[in-house]
Amino acid sequence: MQQPDPERGPERGPDPDRGRGPDLDPDLDPDLDPATEQPPPSRAEPAELAGRLRAVIQQLLPLLRGLSRHRDLTPSRTAALAALAAHGPLRVSELATRMNIALSTTSRMVDLLDNCGWIARRPDPADQRASLISLNDDGLALLRTVRRETTGLLSERIAQLAPDRQQLLYEALPALEELVAGEKPPTGPQPR
Repeated sequence: MQQPDPERGPERGPDPDRGRGPDLDPDLDPDLDPATEQPPPSRAEPAELAGRLRAVIQQLLPLLRGLSRHRDLTPSRTAALAALAAHGPLRVSELATRMNIALSTTSRMVDLLDNCGWIARRPDPADQRASLISLNDDGLALLRTVRRETTGLLSERIAQLAPDRQQLLYEALPALEELVAGEKPPTGPQPR
């Protein structure tokens, strides 16, 4: 049996820090991730960010829709009401372009919105053969109610996050807003 070295004290097994200089100690090197004790990646890859963001959005939207009391208001109908609130009055063709969906699909949706009593139609002063559609008071009230409800639901989920995660989410908002700020509706026919 090996005798303990009086200079070193009793044998304690392998030293986890042995062979690691102070530059690799997470307590001494603020650039190391304390969880992995590795340097953080130099920067996130756009493709990875895009994939993760898309996946989160695909999970988040159904969650918000599933908790809504307005079952007859589908995502596409909500998007149409929001587009009309932001950009209306519009021709059906302009709405189709903004939403990046086929004209025939948009026409059917506009008929549905009209039958629900959420939009108003009036002749286009520039071309009496065409109609302009816009939100009416009921459509605007519905859109505001849905936005208030989903904001409340999302607020509850955000409140469950740790404060540092809430701060990270807050700091990411300008970048997310920048992603959609320069969005222009596509022009011309869209491939299907």
